[in-house]
Amino acid sequence: MNCLRSLIKIIIKSFLILLLLSIFLKAQQQEVTDTTLSSNETTFEMQKSPWGAVGRSTLLPGWGQFYNEDYWSIPVIWGFLGWFGYQWVLNNNDYKTSRDLFIDTGNEIFRRQRNFYRDQRDNFTIYITITYLLNLVDAFVGAHLFDFSVEEDNVTKTPMLKVKYHF
Repeated sequence: MNCLRSLIKIIIKSFLILLLLSIFLKAQQQEVTDTTLSSNETTFEMQKSPWGAVGRSTLLPGWGQFYNEDYWSIPVIWGFLGWFGYQWVLNNNDYKTSRDLFIDTGNEIFRRQRNFYRDQRDNFTIYITITYLLNLVDAFVGAHLFDFSVEEDNVTKTPMLKVKYHF
């Protein structure tokens, strides 16, 4: 139960940090748009919002990837989360069984099993948290790279990168 509380605390703290960062970055973006541009300059405007993708993935893992049109990532994320969640439940059930047997019998073997299953359960809590955070990073990077294109130069027939940034 402590692991579940820790996981919930980590998720809430991550969400609050992302919320504060998005507010800070929104203020910086407002400063950039307030500056005047000459008529011959063009600005690059992203089609996908990176923080919008992160917010979606925060609420439902894979939703940010859906927003970014990275459809193949969704089953990978859900597969890892499902597998780690399944292993967490199995190890938690085995932990409870071993704990009860140790309390009833006092046998040293059940104490070692109890400790082993508790450690395994805790490891899978960490794996679930890492997978969740990597889901957020993937959504952020996917939105940033959504406008990135590699086109072929018509003259030389070689790949040409088009990346525009204005500071």
